[in-house]
Parts: sequence; C-alpha cells; structure tokens
Amino acid sequence: MKTLYLIRHAKSDWSDASLSDYDRPLNKRGANDAPLMGSILLKSGIRPDFILSSPALRAKTTAIAIAQALSYPPGSIRYDHALYASDVETILSIIRDVSVSIDTLFLFGHNPELTECANYISGGDIDDIPTCGVVAMRLKNDSWESIGANSAKISGFDFPKKYR
Repeated sequence: MKTLYLIRHAKSDWSDASLSDYDRPLNKRGANDAPLMGSILLKSGIRPDFILSSPALRAKTTAIAIAQALSYPPGSIRYDHALYASDVETILSIIRDVSVSIDTLFLFGHNPELTECANYISGGDIDDIPTCGVVAMRLKNDSWESIGANSAKISGFDFPKKYR
C-alpha cells in the first residue's frame, strides 16, 4: 500500500525584510518544531522510502531536520524547483513520476498548495495545514501514477501545536 505524507515547512523567520521569500530561514519555533515532528514520526514507526522537497530554504531545512530524526540520509533528499510556488496539478505530476518501488513518500512544500492538494486527493476538508503539519494519506490503488481526485484517504493529521 502506498502512503503519502504531505508536510508543510516549519515556521519561517520574517525578521529580515531584505531576504526573498525563497531564502527565508526557519525562526526559533520552526527550528524546534521540525525535529519534534521528526521524533513523533519516529515514535510512530513511520519511515520514508523517499523524500521530495521544495528547495526553498524553509522547506529544505524542515526536510533535513525531519530526515535526520528518522535516520534518512539528508543527501538522498530530492529537491524539485517545481514544488516552490506550484499548484495541485504540478504536485500531482511530480508524485505520479515516483517509482513504483517506493511505498512511503514524504513531500515537503508550502501552503496553500499542500492544503489544496490534500483536500483534492482525499476529498477532505482541511482548512489549513499549519506550519510543520503532517497529513498522511493512504492511496486507494497501489500506484503513484493513479493519484488524483479522491484517490486516497486521510489516515493521519498531526502538527506541533498539539504538543505545546
């Protein structure tokens, strides 16, 4: 069975107005939340077979922190520029290209695209995936190529605020 984890980047730092949106780092809370969510995933026995991420600094840093918590080699994370400032169809296209040998996929990105994607794939009604939020979805078919509208069921939804 294929399981997709859509993970929004952790809280970013807006203190330096000279930085581009792409180059914004995590703030202190975000730097704490990413490893926290990684440890929660680890305690739940969840491990990715493959990690895809937006290369924007806040998404990349979140992906690396969670990967490290799960003993997934950060050097094996694949960064795809199409995941930054994308849309649902672009995200689905990227997922459809994932190898059939991958059963558990982590995808790190941004809102509103991730929330829209989660709702489209699952037919759900999530208002907003909060920063460092994790939405787990089990595909109804055992193929990444089949992902589309109502092709998965939400099996989990977690975020750092639950633990503060």
